[in-house]
Amino acid sequence: MPRYSQTVCGVDEAGRGPWAGPVVVAAVILPRDRRIDGIADSKVLTAEVRAELFDYIVREATVSTAIVGASRIDTMNIRAATLWGMVRAVETLPDLPTVALIDGKDIPPGLTVRGRALIKGDGRSTAIAAASIVAKVTRDRLMTRLARAFPGYGFERHKGYGTPEHREALDALGPCCHHRRSFAPIREAYERVAPPPLAAMAGD
Repeated sequence: MPRYSQTVCGVDEAGRGPWAGPVVVAAVILPRDRRIDGIADSKVLTAEVRAELFDYIVREATVSTAIVGASRIDTMNIRAATLWGMVRAVETLPDLPTVALIDGKDIPPGLTVRGRALIKGDGRSTAIAAASIVAKVTRDRLMTRLARAFPGYGFERHKGYGTPEHREALDALGPCCHHRRSFAPIREAYERVAPPPLAAMAGD
């Protein structure tokens, strides 16, 4: 894993692929004076381990998150909105790092600190892996809250991803305000529930 003598933050996101809910981006500066054991890519950890590590990371590290909602995703497109969230997460850290390690292949435009993109960075950088845990747990909890506000979609189970259960809910309920209209399955769902055009008046 890369080692730096300067202050480094790891940056990762959760939720680029789902049909509903936000993208959550996290930026994490790990403490230099102590090691947090067990940090790994959030995808290889159980929900219980992620939750335990989340609590420890937010208590011991410097953490910032950016919540990128469906409306911004639809306005900007998913890639641009995610990069916007990365900049916001880094720039709102209490202390700016010297270097931001970004999971993926893109350095977000507008970043005011030096950036380094690492493909599969959550397996190469402990700081990025910590950010992946914070982003994943934060997003999962947000989706559980959305499930209570918008019952019937099953957000607490599929977290907005395109599962058969989610597709069936869309057919039954139509999309809600947290669905991403720019994603093809949601755009098609809106078209299915849109009212037909008014019939032309006789004589027109």
